[in-house]
Amino acid sequence: MKKVLVLCTGNSCRSQIAEGYLRYFANGKALIYSAGIETHGVNPKAAQVMKEEGIDLSGHTSNHIDEYKDVDFDYVITVCDHAKESCPYIPTNALKFHYNFPDPAKAHGSEEEIMHQFRAVRQLIRDYCSDFVNKNLA
Repeated sequence: MKKVLVLCTGNSCRSQIAEGYLRYFANGKALIYSAGIETHGVNPKAAQVMKEEGIDLSGHTSNHIDEYKDVDFDYVITVCDHAKESCPYIPTNALKFHYNFPDPAKAHGSEEEIMHQFRAVRQLIRDYCSDFVNKNLA
């Protein structure tokens, strides 16, 4: 079974959303992991916007990349430039993918404006993950 790692800075938001969608779209055809070069905990707003989509992140944890140093991944997807530039060497032959999604955790404004940003980024990640699964895990 293929193994996919989604990597971000703090494994709190974008990588958590991507992990949720990749699991949803892969529907058991792959093992999906997410990690960060730091750990910041799962962002409650990320969990909230995914719940709106019927995807439950409540069992997710914020994991450090070092936890997976012995896993031979088939794919590594970085979802922010900082993770791509700062990631330690991963001893794997994985195919590497990158997309720099905006960080909704940095959104400012009213609660409604912040949630709008979370939903906009969620849609970008949803589209990316659907396409990734169709092209690489179908």
